[in-house]
Amino acid sequence: MLVNRVKDFRKGGGLTQEELANRAGVSRQTIISIEKYKYKPSMELGLKLAMELKVQVGALFFLVDQ
Repeated sequence: MLVNRVKDFRKGGGLTQEELANRAGVSRQTIISIEKYKYKPSMELGLKLAMELKVQVGALFFLVDQ
């Protein structure tokens, strides 16, 4: 299962969903969907989010056994 910590890092950085979306070049709805596990981002978007949140992509997205 793909786990993400987008919401944790976004809030920790003091960003709103709208601000992160604008920085990453996506809609606010895309950020909402990622945070609610309704959308798995592409590699490119995952890297953009990690860059904007100033974390390693492996800290932002990772796999766990179900």
